[in-house]
Amino acid sequence: MIADARRPLTAALFPLTAALLLTGCGAPDQAAGPGGGGAATPEVGTVTVRTRPATLSTELPGRTTPYRIAEVRPQVGGIIQERLFKEGGQISIGQVLYQIDPAVYQATYDSAKAALARSKATLERARLKAERYAGLVKANAVSQEDHDDAEAALKEAAASVAVDEADLATARIDLEYTRVTSPIAGRIGRSTVTQGALVTANQELALATVQQLDPIYVDLTQSSAQLLRLRRALEDGRLKRPDGDQPKVTLTLEDGTRYPLEGRLEFSEVTVDQGTGAVTLRASFPNPDHVLLPGMFVRASVEEGIRPDAILVPQQGVQRDRRGNPTALVLTESGEVEQRTLKTDRAMGDQWLIDSGLAPGDRLIVEGTQKVRAGAKAKGVDLSEKLAEAVASTSP
Repeated sequence: MIADARRPLTAALFPLTAALLLTGCGAPDQAAGPGGGGAATPEVGTVTVRTRPATLSTELPGRTTPYRIAEVRPQVGGIIQERLFKEGGQISIGQVLYQIDPAVYQATYDSAKAALARSKATLERARLKAERYAGLVKANAVSQEDHDDAEAALKEAAASVAVDEADLATARIDLEYTRVTSPIAGRIGRSTVTQGALVTANQELALATVQQLDPIYVDLTQSSAQLLRLRRALEDGRLKRPDGDQPKVTLTLEDGTRYPLEGRLEFSEVTVDQGTGAVTLRASFPNPDHVLLPGMFVRASVEEGIRPDAILVPQQGVQRDRRGNPTALVLTESGEVEQRTLKTDRAMGDQWLIDSGLAPGDRLIVEGTQKVRAGAKAKGVDLSEKLAEAVASTSP
């Protein structure tokens, strides 16, 4: 009897369950909106592509080198009597650095001076004799041969004077060289000799080194490929540089701080290093406080020129395909998403500099790219002003 009672209940519940299942299956069509038109059109954030002038620069590694450098060596030999400078101090041009014992050179100078006086006396005697013989030969009081001998003696005495004058000049120079002076102004390093040391003329070991540090040079290394790209950009007009205006250079020091003074590019090397394929550029910087010391490693930002119609877009609007090529999604006027293949030049802050693939007026999708794909429909929300305000607020 119990089994028979359950059969009518099961039979009654079956139609109700089926109805509920059918109702659930029809739910998506109702949620799709009138007429079953599918999901709502997604919203994406866009920025309008525009052109503007942009100053392009490139960052290059470099090292500082002295503006002038002089290795001080003795030009005569002798014993160092005195060192007349403070190591590490500032030196003026012509300042006496070392005094070499001058006794021998003073004696040589005095001897040359006396020899010159003797030869001058001989010359005077020969001149007077030649003048007397010139009058006597006309009166036939002396022979022509005696007259000729007097003239020859006069010339010989004059030559002896010239030789003695040269010897005296040499002795004077050697005597002056006993006072070793600085050929340039700058800072002097440590002395390699002390008082009492024996030095020789033009020895290999320098007594000290003087370096001019204000201004100072910075030697930069740039690949030849970079140099060629820069020249092509200047030639075809993509980059412009004022005529006669040397590119400006700024420095970042080893500790990451910015050097406060601006430099100028002086020249580039005329040959490419065969081992590295790089070209050396030289820039000069004012260095009044001697912050820059020779041998320091620095990073330099070299101004290349101005691109008058540069296209800069936010980096979040540029993706990479499977091959690593840069791509972007653009929202057309009809609201359709279109994929573009780009050619980028470089990153500038949080933006990419675009060479090709985008044109002024394009609406670049920068937010919501994961919600759309090429060929799909989307609704754009312009974020140009919002991003511009964000960039302005973070600018120094």
